[in-house]
Amino acid sequence: MRADLAHVDCWIFDLDNTLYPAKADLFGLIDIKMGEFIQGLLGCDPVEARTVQKRYFMEHGTTLAGLMRYHGTDPRAFLDYVHDISMERLSVDPALNAHIAALPGRRLIFTNGDEAYAGRVLDRLGLSGAFELIHDIHACQYVPKPDPAGYRSLCEIHGVDPTRAAFFEDMARNLKPAKAIGMTTIWVDNGSEAGNHDHHPDFIDYETDHLAPFLAAITGE
Repeated sequence: MRADLAHVDCWIFDLDNTLYPAKADLFGLIDIKMGEFIQGLLGCDPVEARTVQKRYFMEHGTTLAGLMRYHGTDPRAFLDYVHDISMERLSVDPALNAHIAALPGRRLIFTNGDEAYAGRVLDRLGLSGAFELIHDIHACQYVPKPDPAGYRSLCEIHGVDPTRAAFFEDMARNLKPAKAIGMTTIWVDNGSEAGNHDHHPDFIDYETDHLAPFLAAITGE
């Protein structure tokens, strides 16, 4: 195990575009569903719906957060609708799964999605049972990453010492609050849309474009 990560006993992973390649474009399917939802909600055309969707995502961390703030959207109804997608684009990565299993200590998921959707993704990836728990958007009271509140609640509720934790995430801006409370941060730069937005080396300890070999270097597997 690499000496500079030897202190880590809790491994925290984002879900989408972190545990599977961004090129799988599962968000492409979710984007379509979000556009449909916004069109129905606002009575607008697809172009306007996409503009609203992306603006809320950039300004509020998730499209849902903007919809809740400005339109009183029911989060469960929104999440159930947009996550009703096929998982056929995902496939098992045996090497990655083996490296995750070899990590010493706790393994957690921290996602802006919800637990039901995350469970479906993990099942499709062959990672059901690989993680102790999923800290989702419901647990964060619908306040998404990168708001610091979700990181604090993750640590407080689940007894995580952030100075002994490593956080893997494809959205660079979501690493800043993790670094601020003492986590070791790893940016999985694999082509996510706006993944490099607000990127700064001050809050990124490591960077990789492929998770499996990075984990292999940690565990020596």
